[in-house]
Amino acid sequence: MTTSDDKDYEFRAARPEDTQAMRALDGSFTTRTRFHVAITEDGFALQEIPLDPPLHKVFPAEDADADDGPAAEEDPNSRTFVAVGPDGCLAGFAAVSYAPWNRRLTIEDIEIAPAHRSQGLGRALVGHAVEFARERGAGHLWLEVTNINAPAIHAYRRMGFTFCGLDTTLYDGTPSSGEQALYMSMPCP
Repeated sequence: MTTSDDKDYEFRAARPEDTQAMRALDGSFTTRTRFHVAITEDGFALQEIPLDPPLHKVFPAEDADADDGPAAEEDPNSRTFVAVGPDGCLAGFAAVSYAPWNRRLTIEDIEIAPAHRSQGLGRALVGHAVEFARERGAGHLWLEVTNINAPAIHAYRRMGFTFCGLDTTLYDGTPSSGEQALYMSMPCP
């Protein structure tokens, strides 16, 4: 799942020395639209609505714990893949985990530095996740995304993900309170 635009990048498993750069990566985004979630009697409906002015979202720093980052690589069902730019700096990463009981590979986190977006790196990192999913025997890939991250939602849909669920309370009591968690999945190709 790589594109010709990513040929100048090195893709590999994360190393312990990548942890600091991964934590420092700017995962913020700006969007001119968001997905409004309407709860219906039979589920939910989504409508993309424009935002004026555009919204800039900065994710709060997460507390580091012992199971975070490349140290989790000791778990045979978890991997973190990184994209390193031509300048040797971290351009993006994807952290994934596999659950054997339901054969699901979850994309726990995927971030691309702003200067490296729209170059196929997200698609390439998902491609590495797909390869790992195949190695594990996964039936599908799954992820969670906030309803305001329209750029990511559009990218995931282009990759073949479809909506499969909603949680209206996941972000309650957090800096993202008021947003809704959308779940997306795709069969393992």
